[in-house]
Amino acid sequence: MRARGDMRAAAVIAVTRHYSPRMDSWLVVGLGNPGPSYAGNRHNVGAMVVAELASRAGAKLARHKSRASAASARLGTAPGGAPGPAAVLAVPSSYMNESGGPVSSLLKYYSLPTDRLVVVHDELDIPFGQVRLKASGGEGGHNGLRSITGAMGSRDYLRVRVGIGRPPGRMDPADFVLRDFAPTERAELPFTVSDGADAVELLIQQGLVAAQQRVHAPGPL
Repeated sequence: MRARGDMRAAAVIAVTRHYSPRMDSWLVVGLGNPGPSYAGNRHNVGAMVVAELASRAGAKLARHKSRASAASARLGTAPGGAPGPAAVLAVPSSYMNESGGPVSSLLKYYSLPTDRLVVVHDELDIPFGQVRLKASGGEGGHNGLRSITGAMGSRDYLRVRVGIGRPPGRMDPADFVLRDFAPTERAELPFTVSDGADAVELLIQQGLVAAQQRVHAPGPL
């Protein structure tokens, strides 16, 4: 998933940047806490992935009325080099445990159903650097997911789970997620974020099962 520079360059050239979201669009939300003091935290890796997707698409996240930063984009390229699927990329400007309000508002604003929502988030139960995909299910103690499920009254949305690993020793997980990545992790973090963005593109372009088969398999794509 890391040696795709030429393909990404072609994708950026092929991007259509200006369009109106339609019913076949997607909402891709990256979770995190707002402000520079949280920007490098493990809890913000979902927001990092969405920022990477925006960069690939040549889109700029801007303030949205739904308490979020958002941008319209095309994700990757379709067969034959056509622009990829339409999406709204967003990062809530609320704190993590209040993510549900902005996400629910964005879905209503763009008239999108919950099955068109992809949430990118950090995951303690996955080793650092690994990415996993799932649909529906519980929140696993994640306050951002819990808030989204509560606001929408549904767990039926897609998740891109970016592994951050377990805290060392007896460290409280709540403290661990609010710490920056360790120096050794920071060296690998750009690759992990890139893998997360690849996973989002595959999920939307190929569907859950096909994307899982590629993302969950060992080795590069």
